[in-house]
Amino acid sequence: MSSGKHSRLCDSLLTPPCSLRPVHNLGLSCTMAARTAKIERKTNETQIEISINLDCQPGSGNTQEIEISTGIGFLDHMYHALAKHSGMSLKMKCQGDLWIDDHHTADTFHTAFAIALGTAFKEALGEVRGIRRYGTGFAPLDEALSRAVIDICSRPYCVTDLGLKREKIGDLSTEMIPHVFYSFAIASGVTLHVDVLRGDNDHHRAESAFKAFALAIRQAIERTGGNDVPSTKGVL
Repeated sequence: MSSGKHSRLCDSLLTPPCSLRPVHNLGLSCTMAARTAKIERKTNETQIEISINLDCQPGSGNTQEIEISTGIGFLDHMYHALAKHSGMSLKMKCQGDLWIDDHHTADTFHTAFAIALGTAFKEALGEVRGIRRYGTGFAPLDEALSRAVIDICSRPYCVTDLGLKREKIGDLSTEMIPHVFYSFAIASGVTLHVDVLRGDNDHHRAESAFKAFALAIRQAIERTGGNDVPSTKGVL
């Protein structure tokens, strides 16, 4: 997937050559139920464990816990920002062959992490009812400004326009950053648009994009106090 192009659902992500199983899920339809999940994702090269709690915003009564260990510093930084500003507790741990060439690492780690996170998000959310469904986030970082829009609708789709020019930010290939958004969208079943509106520094552009994404998620999963399905069709 390239930046600025529509990314459609692909069979390879629907049927990944790996074991992906929910270990624990409390994402029940009751609007006051805990929205948590734990996922283990195993391939021949990687083993990923993710646990998530969607309800750790200030005032929730839950302590926000964030522990990220992907083996790639800048990616850790981005996932930490995502968790912090979305109000989630997030623990991500990986074991695997980080020493392999960067493209191989990207395929087995960046995409695998995002798929596992998207799966955990979907499991934790449970039945889509009693939430706002739509979310929009704007996030600046110095000269950079990004916008993210999400629809929790069971229509997996992703469009990104990040405008990144550098080959790498730290140890992370910038060409893989759109794949993170894409893989999350496909695995979680959401429609996602992420655009960097301006900015000169690629680090700032990427980080503002993740923060905007976090704010969009935070708004979309907010409880409405009701138990209705936010769709004219009555089902999502």
